Amino acid sequence: MPDYRNILLIKPSSLGDIVHAMPTCAAIRRAYPTARLTWLVKRQWAGLVERIDGVDRVWPVESTLQGWLSQVALLRAERFDLVVDLQGLFRSAAIGRLTGSPLLVGFANGREGSPWFYSRRVPVPQLEMHAVDRYLLVAKALGAVGSSTPEFRFRIPQTDGDEVDRLLNRFGVTPGMSWVAMNVSARWPTKRWPAASFAEVADRLQQEGCGTVVMIGGPDERADVAAVRGQMKTAAIDLTGTTTVGLLPALLSRASMLITNDSGPMHISAAVRTPVVALFGPTSEVRTGPYGTGHVVLTEPVPCRPCFSRTCHNSLPLECLRAVSPQQVLAAARAQRSLRMVPR
Repeated sequence: MPDYRNILLIKPSSLGDIVHAMPTCAAIRRAYPTARLTWLVKRQWAGLVERIDGVDRVWPVESTLQGWLSQVALLRAERFDLVVDLQGLFRSAAIGRLTGSPLLVGFANGREGSPWFYSRRVPVPQLEMHAVDRYLLVAKALGAVGSSTPEFRFRIPQTDGDEVDRLLNRFGVTPGMSWVAMNVSARWPTKRWPAASFAEVADRLQQEGCGTVVMIGGPDERADVAAVRGQMKTAAIDLTGTTTVGLLPALLSRASMLITNDSGPMHISAAVRTPVVALFGPTSEVRTGPYGTGHVVLTEPVPCRPCFSRTCHNSLPLECLRAVSPQQVLAAARAQRSLRMVPR
C-alpha cells in the first residue's frame, strides 16, 4: 500500500455534504495515521471542519472564482502526494489538478466534466445510495477500508460545551433539562414544511411537557423562524443567528431531539446521535436522509418525488410536504422522546 504523507481532501460545501464526508476522512486517517491531512473548505463552513477529528489543517477558501484561483500557487507549494476530490465539480477538480499532485482521485460520474481531470476515477455502481456510502467508495479505492460502521467523530472542545451551556442557561435551560431543537428553514423553498405546521407542533410539545422548544438557524433564517413564532400560542426560545456553525455539534449533542426540514443541522444531529424527525419533500431520504438508525423521515409519496427541484411544478404546490400533518410529526416526536428522555 502506498505511503501517502501529505493528503488534501477537497470538500468545500455544503454543510450536510461536509458531514457526509466525515467517515471517509476517518477511514483515510486510520489507513494513513502519520500523514498530514488538509481539508479544503469554503470559509463559511471552516468552523465545523476545525472540529472534525483527524483533520490536521483546515484550508479555507472564499466562494468566488478569484478566491479559488488565489490559492493555486499556495496549494501547489504544499506538494501533496494525494488529492481526493469529493465535490466532483469542474472547479474542485481543476483546483485538484492545479495542485500538481501525482494522484488526483474522484468519481467517474462527477459532474461538469470533472472526471477529465482525475488520474484515478472511482466508479459509482448505483445512484440510489446514501452520500456517506458513496464517499466511502473513494476510501475503499485507496485501500482505506472503513470499519463496519461509518465513523462520525467530532472533537468538541470543552469551551464549546461551556458556551452552549451559558447560552441555554440564559433562557432558563440548565444541564439535565430536556429540550427539543427545531430547525424550520432550509436553503430551498421547496424543502420547507409550512410555518403553521411547525408552530402547531412546537405548541403541542411544550403543552404536553415534552421539553422547551429551541429554534436554531443562521442569521439569514430569522424571517422563517419569526413566521413560526408569530403563529405560536406558547413561547419558544430563539437562538437563530446567535451560534456559529462550529458550535452546532456541541449544541445538538445536548438536545433531546431535532425536528427539522432536510438541512445541514439535520446531518450534524445524526452525526452526534441525537434522534431526528425530518420532513422531506423534493429530495431523497435514500441519498441524503439522516444517516444511521433511530431517525424518522416523514413525507408524502406523491408520484413526482423526489424531483430534486427548487421550484414545485405539482398542481398541488408542495404536496409532498404539506400532506404531512402536525399529528404525524407529533407522533414521531413522542416516539423519539422515549428513546432519549434526557440529553447528554
